[in-house]
Amino acid sequence: MASRALALLAVVSITAVVQAGGWDADPALVKRLMERRPDRMVDESKVLPYVLPDALRSADGRAVTTPEQWRGRRLEILELFRSQMFGRSPGRPQELTFERVQENPAALGGAATLTRISIVSRHDGRTHRFPLVVFLPNGKAKPTPAFLLINNRDPDKNTDHTRQAKSEFWPVEEMIARGYAMAVIQNRDLAPDVKTDDTSWRSGVVRLFEGDQAKRPADAWMALAAWAWGASRALDYLETDPRIDAKRVAVIGHSRGGKTALWAAAEDERFAMAISNNSGSCGAAISRRRFGETIKMTHTNPHWFCDNFRKYHDREDDLPFDQHMLIGLIAPRAVYVTSATEDLWADPKGEFLGLAHASSVYALWGQPPIPPDAMPAADTPLSVGARAYHIRTGAHDLTAYDWKCFADFAEALWR
Repeated sequence: MASRALALLAVVSITAVVQAGGWDADPALVKRLMERRPDRMVDESKVLPYVLPDALRSADGRAVTTPEQWRGRRLEILELFRSQMFGRSPGRPQELTFERVQENPAALGGAATLTRISIVSRHDGRTHRFPLVVFLPNGKAKPTPAFLLINNRDPDKNTDHTRQAKSEFWPVEEMIARGYAMAVIQNRDLAPDVKTDDTSWRSGVVRLFEGDQAKRPADAWMALAAWAWGASRALDYLETDPRIDAKRVAVIGHSRGGKTALWAAAEDERFAMAISNNSGSCGAAISRRRFGETIKMTHTNPHWFCDNFRKYHDREDDLPFDQHMLIGLIAPRAVYVTSATEDLWADPKGEFLGLAHASSVYALWGQPPIPPDAMPAADTPLSVGARAYHIRTGAHDLTAYDWKCFADFAEALWR
């Protein structure tokens, strides 16, 4: 594993173009947002000092200095995130099968093959199925790397497999032309993304494993963990398709999907890359900054995180982890974090710092650090070893520019 990570460094040059001081939020935007909602702090000058937990200090106080020692520390951190934030996922069902719904070898005017799969899980007499859509570039002599999107938007408008509706959110044609397979699952097919305190979100894969049980433990899995579970089941299928290079699959999500992509890659080490786009609080951003959306504010979506996570409302300093440790769980594999200049709610600087402060873990494999003060200017991607970051001009979204950056980064790593 260590030699593989060092090999990555041999082919990926350090690209760290930073303007003096890097990116800073537009003062006029900060002023406008603070006047509109003074309860939502988006002013960098008001961020209080904080101390981050040490990712390389084991529970017994010992320092972690080697990749071998990291394996034990990694399990400790995983346990913290499972018990205190995301909940405990059940793993594979008792029976998992893949049903081919459609195979069109002449999709996109002959440039791609469209494959539609129904992923069927059976457990304790119950059945759940959800769709996976895959476009593969035609004419490739070798298995193709793939991007798997966890879609949290309207699929008819954003991930239409008929391609009658096209969106920058999932630019299939452009990525096929770059030589990548494009796959997508819908988060609502796994756990409906409802914003109430009812239990309808449990009607998907959670019910598959739990049935109709009313009482759940405080560390039971919730919607984000269910969406991540679905990404792993999609990867189970991709491993069976010889046209896909299953060792080069990137899991990607936007916003809540970006939080999910990080957790999916943390739990499932088969993912070669995680891409977290505008994930903000409880994604890539440092929680202790209390900037923009806070932990308490995420609970306007009470189905996202396990009940134990509620104890950290307005008590971020009591967290036994922070989001740099979530990113560290992906090491030494690749991770790409993004922000947007107008998306102060997601805390762009905090997202960058989450990636930068994971440097100590990546250093175990000889990877250079990303300094916390090296945040790049807008539209100036930064890549260091197996990590990358950019902040795009614009709003909270996933755009063609973002995808181009992801493809460029993957090309440098994988080709």
